[in-house]
Amino acid sequence: MGLTLVEKIWQQHAIINHDDGNSLIYIDRIFLHERTGSIALKNLENENRAVRNPSHVFCTMDHIVDTFPGRGDETLMPSGKEFIISTRSSAKKTGINFFDLGDPNQGIVHVVSPEQGIALPGVTLVCPDSHTCTVGGLGALGWGIGSSECEHALSTSTLIIKKPKMMKVIFDGTLPFGVTAKDLILHLIQKFGAAGGTGYAVEFSGPVIENLEIEARLTLCNMAVEFGAWTGIVAPDSKTFEYIAKRPFAPQGLSYNKALDHWESLRSDKDAHFDEILTIDCETMTPFVTWGTSPQHAIP
Repeated sequence: MGLTLVEKIWQQHAIINHDDGNSLIYIDRIFLHERTGSIALKNLENENRAVRNPSHVFCTMDHIVDTFPGRGDETLMPSGKEFIISTRSSAKKTGINFFDLGDPNQGIVHVVSPEQGIALPGVTLVCPDSHTCTVGGLGALGWGIGSSECEHALSTSTLIIKKPKMMKVIFDGTLPFGVTAKDLILHLIQKFGAAGGTGYAVEFSGPVIENLEIEARLTLCNMAVEFGAWTGIVAPDSKTFEYIAKRPFAPQGLSYNKALDHWESLRSDKDAHFDEILTIDCETMTPFVTWGTSPQHAIP
């Protein structure tokens, strides 16, 4: 039997597979922010534990910082300044890649990651933020973790994870005018519920997905967590490869060509088994509006 895209990435990163369904997975990239990243780095320092691979760890200021022009370390959030200063100090001590305030590449963690070529097809990427699944839009396997897991990943480049069930969501047809990726995911959540994807890694596929630009795929995968899913992912294709080319942290030259050979293999096999398959006809879909206290509170 063939493998799904997620299973292929899982298999390539599994160090040990335990009988209870848990696997020790190698983590390629770790992304931090000043809210929880500062705590994880400080705890490692206090316990005399080193960051195992600083070149594979990235950090940006995006959770606590103010949004005003000319912003600095002072924040509207009480004690925010302490988090920012602590993060900056720990980042410099550990030698990780750091996008500080004033850095032109500083921004929202889930935007910086694809824009800089940090998230790549087939890599495992974790961050202490539930929307880390955004990077699935590039074919990366990303998921959110807690502070304790973050410390473990920083010091070992590994995490113990229980393999999720596999779900495929096929968006069929063509998108009507005015309907966007946000409407696709809201339709899915409204129809199947905010817990419809619980326990699953969801692969988004179908002709509608193939026609989406990368930014739209990132938007779609970003809200997989609102569907209750462990993560969301889209198989990389020529659009993905073109988007990645010449990004600062992406492979260049001969390394890019070698990576491309691998990336082109990252697709679910035709005989891969999915535990659940959902098909949505997009021909008559309309834009959605949300209301209430849950993402499933949406109406066309």
